[in-house]
Amino acid sequence: MKANLSSQIKLDRTPKRYYRPANAFERTALTRFEKIQTEIYESTEEGSSQIAKEVSDLIRNRKKEGRFCVMALGSGPGTHSVYKELVRLHRDEKLSFSNVIVFNISEFYPLDEAAPGTTRILQETLLNQVDIDPTNVFTPRGTTEKEGVFEFCKEYEKSIENYGGLDLALLEIGPLGNLGFNEPGSQANSSTRLMLIGSESRHNASGMFSSTESVPGSAITMGISTILGAKKLILMAWGENKAAIVKGAIEGNVTDALPASYLQLHKDAKVVLDLSAAENLTRISTPWLVTSCEWNDKLIRRAIVWLCKITGKPILKLTNKDYNDNGLSELLALYGSAYNVNIKIFNDLQHTITGWPGGKPNADDTFRPERAKPYPKKVIVFSPHPDDDVISMGGTLKRLVDQHHDVHVAYETSGNIAVGDEDMMRYVMLMQSIAKEFQFETPEAMAKLEEISEFVKQKKDGDIDLKLIRYLKGQIRQGEARTACNYIGVKPENVHFLQLPFYETGTIKKGELSEADRDIVKNLLLEVKPDQIFVAGDLADPHGTHRVCLDAVLAAIDDVKNDKWMKNCRVWMYRGAWAEWEIDHIEMAVPISPEELRQKRNSILKHQSQMENAPFLGDDERLFWQRSEDRNRATANLYTQLGLASYEAIEAFVEYHPQ
Repeated sequence: MKANLSSQIKLDRTPKRYYRPANAFERTALTRFEKIQTEIYESTEEGSSQIAKEVSDLIRNRKKEGRFCVMALGSGPGTHSVYKELVRLHRDEKLSFSNVIVFNISEFYPLDEAAPGTTRILQETLLNQVDIDPTNVFTPRGTTEKEGVFEFCKEYEKSIENYGGLDLALLEIGPLGNLGFNEPGSQANSSTRLMLIGSESRHNASGMFSSTESVPGSAITMGISTILGAKKLILMAWGENKAAIVKGAIEGNVTDALPASYLQLHKDAKVVLDLSAAENLTRISTPWLVTSCEWNDKLIRRAIVWLCKITGKPILKLTNKDYNDNGLSELLALYGSAYNVNIKIFNDLQHTITGWPGGKPNADDTFRPERAKPYPKKVIVFSPHPDDDVISMGGTLKRLVDQHHDVHVAYETSGNIAVGDEDMMRYVMLMQSIAKEFQFETPEAMAKLEEISEFVKQKKDGDIDLKLIRYLKGQIRQGEARTACNYIGVKPENVHFLQLPFYETGTIKKGELSEADRDIVKNLLLEVKPDQIFVAGDLADPHGTHRVCLDAVLAAIDDVKNDKWMKNCRVWMYRGAWAEWEIDHIEMAVPISPEELRQKRNSILKHQSQMENAPFLGDDERLFWQRSEDRNRATANLYTQLGLASYEAIEAFVEYHPQ
C-alpha cells in the first residue's frame, strides 16, 4: 500500500529550485533573509530520514573513534518520525546504540511514578527499541522532592560535563518558539532549571494526560545555554501550523520572546523543515523578492494577492508603478502591462466562485469549477471525525443536498476519545434512571452501567478507557452525527460509520495506517462509485488523525484510479476549523448566505459533546462554530478586498488529481 500519499501534495506552488537550490550561488541568493542554515524537504518523511542519517553517521563516527556519542533528545511529536527511522536503521542496518549517552531535554514536574511524561514517550518511541544501555540514559526526575530540585539540576549539568559535553542536541520547535520547556522570556545564559510552563504549552501537552488541567504546571528543562552548548544542533519543524513561528526564528531578530531564535548564535546549528513548515519563509512565500521566478498561474495569483495587501488596492486598481516598486517588474515584461495581469487574475478568481458545488445542470460549464454533467451526482463526503463535515463544509453539504445530489457522508473514525467523561456520565445516569420504566433493568445491564461509573471514579491520567466506555462514547458521537445529517437532509441510509482500525487504540497515540483501513474506504468507493468526492485536506499536522484519514482515502483512490467510473470522478479537498486554503490555491469557492451560515451553525451545534467540554479545543477560546464562521467570513472578506463580489461567507476547496 502506498502510505503518506498526502505528503506528495505540493499544490503546484513551489518549484524545487526554491527549496533545493542547485548550486552555492543560487542558494546564497535564495536564503539571504535566513539567519540559520535551513534545509527544506518535500515531506516529513524525507526530512526525518535525512536527520536520522546524520544522527546515525555521528554515532558510527564516534564509535570508530572509541568515544561515546552524547546526545540531548527532545520527545515532542515532531521527533517521533526521526526516531522511527533510527529504529529502522538499528533493525535493518545494524546501527548500534551501545556507545550512545542520552540526556532527556525536559520532564514535567511534579510527576507521579505512574503518570505519563516525556521520559515514557522517549522510551516508547526510541530507547526501548534499540540496544542502548539503560545506565546510559539520563532524564530529569519529575518525582524529585521540592527541596532537592535545585541540587538535582546542578547535578544534571555536571553529568553532561562529565561526559565531555553534548555532541548533538536534537529537538523540535515548540508552539511558541520554545526549545524544550524554555518558554518565551528565557535567557540565553539559562541552565537546567525548574520552569513554569504557560497555558499554550500545557494545551499542547494535554494529549498525554486526561485533560489540560491534569498537565503539571511546571517542568525541569535543560536551559538555553545547555542546549546551545552542544557541538551540533538540529531543530526540526513539520506542518504549516509551525510556519509562522519558523519564519520568526529563522528570519527575525534574536529575542528572548522567541527562544528558537537563539540558534542564530550557534556556529553549527540548522533547521530541517518540510514544505508546509517552510511556507512563510521568503524564498517559498514570496520568491520574487530573492530570485527570478518560474511563473505559473498560481504563483502569479499569489504575487498579485500579496501586492494587493501591500498596496491596499483591489486587483483592477493596481498600476505599473505598483508592480515596479514591489519587485514584480518581471510580470510587466511577461504580460506587457499591469492591466493585462490584473484582468487575468481577476477573471481567474472570479471563475472559482460558484453557488453550484455539484455543477449547474444545463449550463455552460466552461469556466465553472465543476462540470454540469452527470446530474444528479453521487457524492461522498469523507469526514475524519463525526463533525468535521459540518464544521468544514456544512454550507456546501447543505447546497449539495438541496440541489438534489445523492449525498453520502462517511465518518472515518469513531471520535470516541474526544467525548469527555462528564458528557458520557450524563447518558449513564439517564440510562440508570429510566432502566425500570423501559424494562432493561436486567442484572447484566445494571452491572455494566455500574462498572462504567466505578471506572470513571477511579480513573487516573494515562488510564485507557474500558472497551465498553469507548463503545458508549462512540455511540454518543454517532447519534450526534446522525442528528446533524438529518437536519441537513442527508438520507439515513447514506450515513456511514467506517470505524477505521488505526484510530481504535483508546489513546491519543494512534496505530499505523494499514491495508485494513484502506480496504474499508475502498469498499465504500466501489459500492457507491461516486462522481464527486470531498475529503479533509488538512496538511497542517503531519502526525494527526486528519492526515492519516486523508492518506487512507488517497490510498483507496490510488487503488481504483484506473476504474472507468473513477476516471470521471473529481476529488475536492476542504480544510478544518482552524485554517483555510490560501487564495492562490482555491479552485472552488462556494458563497454562503447569512441564512445558510445560520443553518451551518445549527448543524455544528448538534454535536453537543464537542461544545464547551471537548478536550481538544486548544488554546483558542472560540467554539468550533465560531472558528468556522470567522474562517468563512475571512475568506469572503478577502475576495471583497480584491474587488470581487461581496458575500457573507465562503467555503473553499482545492482539487486533488490522482497521480
